[in-house]
Amino acid sequence: MSETVITVSNVKRVYKTEVGMFKKTKKEVEALKGISFSIHKGEIFGLLGPNGAGKTTMIKLLTTMLIPDSGTISILGMDPVTQHMKVRPHINFILGGERNLYWRLSAYDNLAYFADLYKVPRQEQKNRILELLELVGLADVAHQRVETFSKGMKQRLQIARGLINRPYILFLDEPSIGLDPVSARKLRDILLKLNEQGTTILLTTHYMYEADELCDRIAFIDKGELITVDTPENMKRQTAGVSIIECKLTDVSASMIEELSRLPHVRHVKHEQDEIMTTVRLQTEMPQAVIPEIYKLVDEMSISDLAIMQPTLEDVYVQLVGGDAQ
Repeated sequence: MSETVITVSNVKRVYKTEVGMFKKTKKEVEALKGISFSIHKGEIFGLLGPNGAGKTTMIKLLTTMLIPDSGTISILGMDPVTQHMKVRPHINFILGGERNLYWRLSAYDNLAYFADLYKVPRQEQKNRILELLELVGLADVAHQRVETFSKGMKQRLQIARGLINRPYILFLDEPSIGLDPVSARKLRDILLKLNEQGTTILLTTHYMYEADELCDRIAFIDKGELITVDTPENMKRQTAGVSIIECKLTDVSASMIEELSRLPHVRHVKHEQDEIMTTVRLQTEMPQAVIPEIYKLVDEMSISDLAIMQPTLEDVYVQLVGGDAQ
């Protein structure tokens, strides 16, 4: 059995706030309601859920930025509450977006600054920085100011920053948010390469295809509660008997989407609009009965494509959590 590097046992976290403009009243919000899971050495573990589910709170607890109200956490056999100074040298944390970089410094100088913060010996810094810039594909712009970088380049530099102390465990909170498809692909390739080298990774993301590609196991959480923990493959098996009818429509209204969602045997409808057409995905256990009803509702000339497909991880998410994955 793989070595366990993170153990979370019945962790709860409550935020206290005040509501009201004139007569303020105190309010408690349960961000986490008794979460338990474990992460194995060398694993890419996904923590997925809608906005407000408790993902970022959980990351902050694991990275010693918050203290749980109850329950226990173990990181590499250490308590991040009482032994946070011992935990921090062995972990690192990367946010999505373009924070945690100094734009007026070069890529090399950014990494040198963070190397000093992590007390990387000066005689090791140069080689380590050059190796990291090579890893993330920025060696040729090492001495260029970060303010000239694209969003994808900045995010890859953040990955390098997060690796400057050679962490055993890397935490990433929505690292690909806002990236174009090419940059997001480069980022996933870097994460897979890191994992092959032995780095344990905990990842939060709203992109189900990203989690499906990267993660060994996934935890779905919603409203502070753990829904399920399993491999992507096992999760997709939970939708046995469910098919997805995907329609590409050139002319569709909001009322028509509503009518499609009310068709007999349709469990859920998701739609995405681009400049040319609308893609509608209908979950059903009886596709052969639903397809004729679609043709009754929708003008056949508006249907550019229609196919029956197997469920994706996003379809599992919709079934277990509800709503849309993104």
